[in-house]
Amino acid sequence: MAVKNLLFALVCGGGLLLFAGSLGLSLGPAADSNSLRPEHLADDSVRSVRASVARIDACLAETWAEKQIAPALPAPDLAIARRMSLALTGTIPSLEELRHFEQRPVEHRLDTFLAERLADRRSADYLAERLARAFVGVEDGPFLVYRRRRFVAWLTDRIADNTPYDEIVRSLIAEQGLWTDKPSTNFITVTIDPNDGNRPDPDRLAARVARAFLGVRLDCAECHDHPFEPWKQQDFQALAAFFGGTRHSLRGIHDVTGAFQVESRQTGKLVTIVPAVPFQAELQPRRGPQRERLADWITHTDNRAFARVTVNRAWAILFGRPLVEPIDSIPLNAPLPPVLELLADDFVASGFDWRRLLQVIASTRAFRLDSRAPDAPEVDEGERQQRETHWAQFPLTRLRSEQVIGGLLQSASLATLDYESSILLRAGRAIGQREFIERYGDEGADEFEDRGGTIPQRLLMMNGKIVGEKTSDSLLGNAATQIAVLAPNDATAVETAFLAVFTRRPTPEEAGHFQDRLKGTTGRKRIERLGDLYWTLLNSTEFSWNH
Repeated sequence: MAVKNLLFALVCGGGLLLFAGSLGLSLGPAADSNSLRPEHLADDSVRSVRASVARIDACLAETWAEKQIAPALPAPDLAIARRMSLALTGTIPSLEELRHFEQRPVEHRLDTFLAERLADRRSADYLAERLARAFVGVEDGPFLVYRRRRFVAWLTDRIADNTPYDEIVRSLIAEQGLWTDKPSTNFITVTIDPNDGNRPDPDRLAARVARAFLGVRLDCAECHDHPFEPWKQQDFQALAAFFGGTRHSLRGIHDVTGAFQVESRQTGKLVTIVPAVPFQAELQPRRGPQRERLADWITHTDNRAFARVTVNRAWAILFGRPLVEPIDSIPLNAPLPPVLELLADDFVASGFDWRRLLQVIASTRAFRLDSRAPDAPEVDEGERQQRETHWAQFPLTRLRSEQVIGGLLQSASLATLDYESSILLRAGRAIGQREFIERYGDEGADEFEDRGGTIPQRLLMMNGKIVGEKTSDSLLGNAATQIAVLAPNDATAVETAFLAVFTRRPTPEEAGHFQDRLKGTTGRKRIERLGDLYWTLLNSTEFSWNH
């Protein structure tokens, strides 16, 4: 009876807190999120974040005025909550979370919701995986000496603890020890080739470091001088030389002394390469182990390349598109978007606070604008691109595969699927996600490349096992059945389904159409109609896009 009462409360939108205790559900914020809620933040922290947001907003407003672009209107609160949830946890808000969201004062609900997402363990999990793609890629790596799960779990803990980002990166580059006891060393061991001396690959490490932490495609000069950029082959080899003495053994990753040598393509002879950074050499410490010197140089507060590429990636995670494209190729000396520079300054001044960086970006006016033009629902394609280019409206982007399956599974549950869910439910969800992503397609390490949808993806959504299971008749397992049984009337049933799947209420036209389909139905017929409604919403274009 308690289960039915809670479900009824969720469907009808009232009395939610009354029945929560019987299921052990936490309907409030995560226990560690109170310090992040706006009403509990220290005055200095609140002023600091608001001041940063105001600078970003003013910078963008100046651009819009210069380009004579009228920005879109603010998006509805529910749409913004959906964006935040997708970007930070990889899934949509649950109906339970939405009921709680709408009980809060309007002036605080979005900032509080954002603070909760950033403090949620699901956010640390999701962001760790997103960053891991840039750090170690998606490959399984060499057997025995590489543990990707251990690496991602370590990164999750660092994000959950809000470890400064520069400290995380220094660990990746300079840590020594076993890849099991010191998971950050998996950044090194992933490059080991058992068929090529069983050593970490200096070239692969140099390429990864340059792209992930400097925003420079230095590996384009691996074999010869770059024809269009200032990079020389010597620049790449000198960066790789920092890893020339890195070895692995039974005691893990360690460094040995000795010269780093490469074979000259011109003479065929071995040439000694001295470790050197490709720019701003004055920032590099003169003494200390090679990898530590490199790590200190990369994370130096005056090395703007490090802050810029990090800000660019954070912006891309939240908006679905980076400020500068490609995300790992940011010119060192060419003019860059003023917003990128402002955020880079702010990131450095904050002590490389990754969580605060995300909080600032998600609090900007640009992030909270509608994805439609202010004057009409349909505008010229060129005008739309102009608005999106200058962030005058939120860009439409296709959801990533894990966001699609995350949203699908969450929409089929009225309660929140999180760490307080049963272990069986979480295990089943993890298995279902892996199977779905394998068939739907993984974006891989180049996750921000623009890719269109595919016919197999559409077929998987239309005829796939998971969608079929989540829209079938199951009172305990599926929201569609629960809504059909518990909703007191057709209007409530349709509204609840739209909230659970789209994170919005239906338009009058949508409500009228689907209410007519439900009118007069009872029992199994009504359950089938709600299942059909769910299937229709899940297979719509709206569900598979961020907007």
